[in-house]
Amino acid sequence: MTTEWRKSTRSSSGSNGDCVEVRVAEGQFEVRDSKLGDDSPILQMDTAEFFSLLHPAKR
Repeated sequence: MTTEWRKSTRSSSGSNGDCVEVRVAEGQFEVRDSKLGDDSPILQMDTAEFFSLLHPAKR
């Protein structure tokens, strides 16, 4: 199952809403650059990697 791309609620402030987007696909997290949309490379990571990425960002 693949979910829809989601942006942070904070992405609307600042640079025209450009931010990273995330979705779940095939049990992995996928991250892309929203301003590139479908042309963006997609970074795939497992759950532990994704939450390791988020932890410092939430400080």
